[in-house]
Amino acid sequence: MTTTTHQPAILPADTSYDLVDTTVGGLLAQQAETYPDRLALIGTSIDGSAVRLTYRELYAEACRVATGLSRLAAPGEHVALWSPNHVEWPLIEYGAALAGVTLVALNPAFRRAELEYTVTHSRSTVLLHAERVRDDDLAAVARGLGADLPDLKVVSLADRSAWRADEADPAVIDAAPTDPDAPVMLQYTSGTTGNPKGVLLRHRSLVNVARMTMAFVEVPEGAVCVNPLPMFHTAACVIGTLGPCSIGGTEVLIEQFAPAPVLETMRAENASVLFYVPAVLGALLEVQRTSDAEPPQLHTVMGGAANVPASMIEAAERVFGASVINLFGQTELAPVLSATRPGDSRDDQLLTVGHPLPQVDVKIVDPVTGDVVGLGEPGEICARGYQQMIEYLHDPDATSHAVDREGYVHTGDLGSLDERGYITLTGRLKELIIRGGENIAPAEIETALVAHDSVLSATVVGLPDERLGEIVGVVITVRGEEPADLRAQLDAFLRERLARFKIPSRWFVSDDLPLTPTGKVRKFKVVDHVVDGTYRELV
Repeated sequence: MTTTTHQPAILPADTSYDLVDTTVGGLLAQQAETYPDRLALIGTSIDGSAVRLTYRELYAEACRVATGLSRLAAPGEHVALWSPNHVEWPLIEYGAALAGVTLVALNPAFRRAELEYTVTHSRSTVLLHAERVRDDDLAAVARGLGADLPDLKVVSLADRSAWRADEADPAVIDAAPTDPDAPVMLQYTSGTTGNPKGVLLRHRSLVNVARMTMAFVEVPEGAVCVNPLPMFHTAACVIGTLGPCSIGGTEVLIEQFAPAPVLETMRAENASVLFYVPAVLGALLEVQRTSDAEPPQLHTVMGGAANVPASMIEAAERVFGASVINLFGQTELAPVLSATRPGDSRDDQLLTVGHPLPQVDVKIVDPVTGDVVGLGEPGEICARGYQQMIEYLHDPDATSHAVDREGYVHTGDLGSLDERGYITLTGRLKELIIRGGENIAPAEIETALVAHDSVLSATVVGLPDERLGEIVGVVITVRGEEPADLRAQLDAFLRERLARFKIPSRWFVSDDLPLTPTGKVRKFKVVDHVVDGTYRELV
């Protein structure tokens, strides 16, 4: 339990853990030399074939890809990748790093306008694309874009000879970047409003965040790690890909998430680590709950990307026998700032997002004045360190707004810092509900609600109100059969746990919520759906 003190909420960096000065390509080269015959990558190719590569084979393939990419783009240019989770994705990630081009990670769910915006904004010279994603014809969209942008080289991943050489060119590999501060990846934020911002990240950030996260949460060397997260996001292409590489482990890349097949893959590959976001972990737990098959037994279940309910953490521990790690961060921090650890107290594991990783300074500030608040007081979480972004590409105003004069990135997340350096989240700055002058953090109400047996998930939003400015609304998904008096049950349940002004005024039920690609609920869309009557209201 955090307590408020007059000490400033500032945590200097732990400098006892050294950073490594290497690149993404350098990391893979080193592991290929150290663990040449150890299995590095398992997944499915664009042609549907199963792929299993050792570190020696993975590095050799990455060198061939680097050679192919060097014929398409010059060092320093931007190469966009628009594809789901085929093994070609990490191959191109490593190959691009060796070729010295910046990889632009694009969401395969993008429509034409979104694709055009990100490709033109990033000034990509090459677009590598998959042929299809489910029913979407990516190839047709890419060709159409190429017709309108004649300077853009549009290359299908199915045309392997166009982006992968038959033999690696030693001259290309010898010229691979060695500066860890050079740009390596451009990530577009999956924000809930406006055009996404391009977050430019450096080699040093990706390599060290990956290795320090794995070490910090005590993932054993050589672990088999299941990665069902979308590769265009840092959770998958940094923690889920470079993380296993940093420990000489195996990445099992899931092409398309479906809970039953993923559970079977975990059993078949004798996996010991699962990367998750709450939507993924919740789906796995629900399917396992009704399955006759023995649950896979894991060492570590690690992830985050949203407020992780204590009940979900406890269920995953019980079902999978694992240490459940709650990671916290954002794309701008490449992406991990803090994590819980296996040796943490029960309260810390369930109620906090842990302690910051080494080599990062943290402060909590008043979001209005920018002044540092006291320990235990809520405010905006800010971080400064090796993992922070280079900039928002082509947007100096947004960069200067996000990074203060002391060099701290302002995350937009609200939380408090205790005297031990543990962070407790209280919500998002933009999601704060102000009801009649009272500040209400949605995360607190959501956490309380999912502890009820009938609630599978809860999303709390502010709804406009003439008298109070805003009132609290909640949309829930129901577990099992819906009780006739569900609203009354939940209202009474919350009144035992929360102050009266935090109790929702309006209650809604839905089986489906609008999500970002990383599993976060698009709350502005939820408000729109409440207003237009999409959701059924409980009365």
